Amino acid sequence: MTDLPLLSDLNAMGESLPGAGLGWLADLRRHGLDRYEGLGLPTTKVEEWKYTNLRPLAAAGFSIARAPSGTMSKDVPDLGLADGALRVVLVNGHVDDGLSELTDLPDGLALLPFERAVAQCPEIVERHLGKVARLDRKALVALNTAHLDGGLVLHVAAGTRIERPVHLAFVGQAGSEHLAWQPRLLIVAENDSALTVVETHSGDGAYFSNGVSEAVVGEGAALRHYKIQDEDRRAFHIAAIEASVAARGLYESFILSTGGALSRNQLGVLFAGEDATCRLNGAYLMRGGQHADTTSVIDHAVPHCTSTEVYKGVLDDKARAVFQAKTIVRKDAQKTDARQLNKTLLLSNRAEIDAKPELEIYADDVLCSHGATAGEIDENALFYLRSRGIDAEDARAMLIDAFVDEALLEISEENLRDVFRATVARWRQGSGA
Repeated sequence: MTDLPLLSDLNAMGESLPGAGLGWLADLRRHGLDRYEGLGLPTTKVEEWKYTNLRPLAAAGFSIARAPSGTMSKDVPDLGLADGALRVVLVNGHVDDGLSELTDLPDGLALLPFERAVAQCPEIVERHLGKVARLDRKALVALNTAHLDGGLVLHVAAGTRIERPVHLAFVGQAGSEHLAWQPRLLIVAENDSALTVVETHSGDGAYFSNGVSEAVVGEGAALRHYKIQDEDRRAFHIAAIEASVAARGLYESFILSTGGALSRNQLGVLFAGEDATCRLNGAYLMRGGQHADTTSVIDHAVPHCTSTEVYKGVLDDKARAVFQAKTIVRKDAQKTDARQLNKTLLLSNRAEIDAKPELEIYADDVLCSHGATAGEIDENALFYLRSRGIDAEDARAMLIDAFVDEALLEISEENLRDVFRATVARWRQGSGA
């Protein structure tokens, strides 16, 4: 399939990629390239992509961005945390050393740009890279794997609890060009460790970000992984996030999407040990002709695990959203507790939500539930506020904030909730990306 986006660029890069002399890494890239060529871009005939059409992406003519030189021109979002955060800035998918905190780190924490990680700790990268985010039928994961150029490796040593969050600021700078980047994020939280990672995605231009994150959560470890996607409304943002959670481990995710012309977050969590917990939560706020897709699979492969998934959405104008969530409970996964909930608020009769919650259960001693609703602002609640002297605009804003806040309360790190609330407020006021 010679007409596949970025294929000719990948073939031309060859030996210039980091770690090109490592046989296992070359094999992994080659396998990714073969899978990408064999699968092609998914179409709406593929069930997981039934409601998201990638034809505009294929027609845009993107080329692969290399690591930018010089100082970036766009401000880096400030999380506004009182205790501060360790910050790593990635411009077009590559770490900017001058703007990042990569030295004097807490004991037990390693933050390494991908190209340095494969040189300095190849044994950690080889042990985990590509083991959680498997290629299977995932063409865009395969595309990212064929590249493996920019990105970051985070490693937390066993028994280490990192108190300060790590802020990964992804900034896109495409200018007038149609550029694409494929950042790879590998997070390894060894046994009984704890880490909080907050991603922010912002940028200027009509670009394509195709990120893949792999998270390895060891026994008794806790990884809290939060994300704000507030990019240019001409941008394409596609991300695959895959996590493996060992016994007594915790993986908590919250994704807030407000930007991009087309965005998709595809999440997969595998329970690899008993008494583990997964929380996949988030919100999407779209207007104009924006399209947001959240697709997830939680695999209860072992007994005594708990998963919750709460997503809230607000759609205005002709915006469209997709929520596809599948929870699989394997035959031996008794005592599973799994819950899904999706609610979408439609502010326009032209807005659209496609919701497909699924439970695939093969065990009999389980507690599982799912649900999806969509509707307009409650006119009775609006009338109640108006009757107490609140004008229509403020009353509407209060109801939207209260609706989204139900999801934001799922963020266990209370000091981060206000960061997400500020993004919601900017969107509501019409000053988002």
